[in-house]
Amino acid sequence: MSSAPVPPPLVRPPVPVVDIDLARPGEFRLPGDRGPARPRGQARALVRLNGHPLGMVSAADASGPEGLWRALADTARVELAGQLARHRATDRTAAPDAARPRTLRQTPVISVIVATRDRPERLRHCLHSLLRSAYTDFEIIVVDNAPADDTAQVLVRAEFPDRVRYVREPVAGLARAHNVGLARARGSVVAFTDDDTLVDPAWLSALADTFARDPRIGCVTGLIVPAELETPAQTALERQGGFAKGYVPRTWSLFDPPADPLFPFTAGRFGSGANMAFRTAVLRALGGFDTATGAGTPGRGGDDLLAFFKTLTAGHTLAYQPGAIVWHCHRRTMDAVASQAFGYGAGLGAYLTGALLSDPRRLPALLRRLPRGIRYAVTRSRDRGADPEAGWSRRLALLEVRGMVYGPCGYLRGRLTGAGAGSH
Repeated sequence: MSSAPVPPPLVRPPVPVVDIDLARPGEFRLPGDRGPARPRGQARALVRLNGHPLGMVSAADASGPEGLWRALADTARVELAGQLARHRATDRTAAPDAARPRTLRQTPVISVIVATRDRPERLRHCLHSLLRSAYTDFEIIVVDNAPADDTAQVLVRAEFPDRVRYVREPVAGLARAHNVGLARARGSVVAFTDDDTLVDPAWLSALADTFARDPRIGCVTGLIVPAELETPAQTALERQGGFAKGYVPRTWSLFDPPADPLFPFTAGRFGSGANMAFRTAVLRALGGFDTATGAGTPGRGGDDLLAFFKTLTAGHTLAYQPGAIVWHCHRRTMDAVASQAFGYGAGLGAYLTGALLSDPRRLPALLRRLPRGIRYAVTRSRDRGADPEAGWSRRLALLEVRGMVYGPCGYLRGRLTGAGAGSH
């Protein structure tokens, strides 16, 4: 990474993040359904209709919470008109999820894996959100990855002794930690989230329902929205797109490829590791996650992307389900966001290297597509020239490109230092 400082985003006041449903006038909920809220002045809201997420909007109103709710709803009806129409049409032709008859096939046991490292307070909030899940057939496995002390172990055993299984993995690496959880999973579906998230009460239900709709689906990813916007760095990251992949369900398959000429190398468009689930048998058959990738390794990331790629190339369908919602606590400082941008680029480079090593026959196709991908990464912020944060955006985009150049070296370093490419 360059030693030059990252141009800071504009300083803006903290913005409360809330959850509203247009079918419940006047009601605000905190992210992760932690309870009611009464925001004043301004807010950014995840807007739903009968539980279905439509999008996020911002509004301000000085008259009080009731006026702010109306302002958010009015904004949503304008900015999210297409989504509203689509969901209303769907509601007229399909029974609500709660009204659908469930069968045993539709209620798999889900093993939830939460990898953590030295963030006990974040972990506590994440576990409490999981225990508020409406879905009942699940287990939680916490994998403590190369911790500095036993704080997480004490937390789990003191506060969640009968609900959470604790495992320690002494070797650093997110992929390695996930594989340790995968090896101990008892469910037919294994879901992954991070310790800095809050999961929606319907998260597991949405994942289970999506798997039940099509036995060809090997992986499901979901919507990631901000849990807080308290710092300039968090606000700037969200203004640039955050982690959300949209509010329309999608599927991808080699047997019905999209028009995108970069497919299937565009794994980053399918979802993110903070909100992903696999059929356990499928992920185990793929060898789990490549331990030369992921946070905590020289590769810096790419473990999720490589797993998505391998799922597709093994002949399975990958589905994106926005109803499976996870609230993410973005990095709070500008330096942390800059490091994250470099890490994303490095992870992409590491993922592509791992993909080619696992299937060298795809090298010609990648070489044809790679220049377009790099040009896109370099130029994607140029259309933000009128944005006062365009300099910040361009700097982060360049950091991602530098990370992409480093990524193959990071992946090979991970292999050479013994990280390996198998499960664990």
